[in-house]
Amino acid sequence: MLSILLKKQMAEIFRSYFYDAKKNKARSKAATAAYIVLFMTIMIGLLGGIFTFLSLSICGALSAAGMDWLYFAIMGLLAILLGVFGSVFNTYSSLYLSKDNDLLLSMPIPVNVIMASRLLSVYLMGLMYSLVIILPAVIVYWVTVSASAEAIFGCLLLMFLISVFVLTLSCALGWVVAKISLKLKNKSFITVVISLAFIGGYYFFYFKAQTLIQNLIANAGAYGEKIKGAAYPLYLFGRVGVGDALAMALVAAVILALFALMWLLISRSFLKIATSSGRTAKKEYKESKTKQKGVAAALLAKEFGRFTSSPNYMLNCGLGVFLLPICGILLLWQGGTVISVLNELFGERSGCTPILLSSAVCMLASMNDMAAPSVSLEGKSLWLMQSLPVTPWQVLRAKLGVQLLLTGIPVLFCAACIAFIYPYTPLELLLTVLVLVSFVLFFALLGLFLGLKMPNLNWTSEITPIKQSACVMITLFGGFVYTALLCAGFMMYGWQLGFVGYMGCFALVTLALCAVLYFWLKKKGSSLFATL
Repeated sequence: MLSILLKKQMAEIFRSYFYDAKKNKARSKAATAAYIVLFMTIMIGLLGGIFTFLSLSICGALSAAGMDWLYFAIMGLLAILLGVFGSVFNTYSSLYLSKDNDLLLSMPIPVNVIMASRLLSVYLMGLMYSLVIILPAVIVYWVTVSASAEAIFGCLLLMFLISVFVLTLSCALGWVVAKISLKLKNKSFITVVISLAFIGGYYFFYFKAQTLIQNLIANAGAYGEKIKGAAYPLYLFGRVGVGDALAMALVAAVILALFALMWLLISRSFLKIATSSGRTAKKEYKESKTKQKGVAAALLAKEFGRFTSSPNYMLNCGLGVFLLPICGILLLWQGGTVISVLNELFGERSGCTPILLSSAVCMLASMNDMAAPSVSLEGKSLWLMQSLPVTPWQVLRAKLGVQLLLTGIPVLFCAACIAFIYPYTPLELLLTVLVLVSFVLFFALLGLFLGLKMPNLNWTSEITPIKQSACVMITLFGGFVYTALLCAGFMMYGWQLGFVGYMGCFALVTLALCAVLYFWLKKKGSSLFATL
């Protein structure tokens, strides 16, 4: 029974490799094999290669300084971090709040068997992610430093203890996430904030990695002494990989004791959390007046509600909403330095600096493509919008309104920040704003046009129209191409017209395209929407 349940758990985790949600049927063996090979290439080739390179960068230097334990401590902590991050949300969804809890608990299956199968799936996921880091680190150490019996046994024990500790931490954090999620109302925004924080942290450490490695190697002795004094357990943890018998015994005892405690706590609280349906608050009816909305406001509110209720929609189609204000603030902070550098690089041709600043804003704005999948996201409920006493154009205009508001306001904020740090003339500033606004309008219209021409209404997962549709891909890359044309066109030929002449021509062409798309959407697009 345990093996059957474990197989079910792993099949749920890797379901997309065997089942095509877009076509609602099983994938062919060739497609499944291709997905598995791709996954292994990313995990082993890409991530494994990155951490192999990191291991080669620090292993020899730290070992030569007598800091072998610091090497294992660093790589072990990285393995724990990636292992926990890779499995904690799987713990949350499969161990505590799985959708089949009621079904399995109604069967004659012992609760301990259900819990053990889910713990094993969490363990295997954590093991997979942690091994991507610690296994290359161990192999590099054996090859470049020592492959003695003590080192081999210590490294193998370290890998096992890391996997158990990852399981323990994942279960603890998954329990916290599950408890919090039962009380949250706006889970979508929490998901978006956490995802953005992780992305920001990743890029921060990515760009700082080389400096951190060089600083670590140069000051290994000083850091090692500080760790021994202030974080002695971390020192013992690193000594396990070296093969220190005392460290192996102490660390193993602590980690196994924590695992036993975790098992005890989960066994007592599993049923309560697994059968929870969330917090249900009692509400008393209070008479209140509701302000009547017009058709346009009601449809716009409906589209905004669709956007803010989906983390996938916000993260994949609205990233510019978050990035544009951040970049505007950064320009106010470091804009003088940026402009001086650009002037030094492109000072020979007047107008290059403001063109590059405008192109950067357009590039960020192109990350917003809410209108492109908006028609497809209606899915099988499209008939509801078609049956309402509203015109198709009113519906389409509301879909445009979401992208125009969520992109236009941040773009204008960025334009104000640029105007604050760059000495535009009034005409130059007017044309810059006109180009930015016309860009926002054009790609909102283009996205909706493509969404009507290439709809996908038969999806089973919303991620299909959001990430896997041709209209979204064309709109996204179209924004990049437009930005490249704006920048490269001026660098090659447009500088002869001057900044004012070039921006004026570009704005006129963009507005002309906007007019064509606008009238098509209002007439043919509305008719097409009514017949989908």
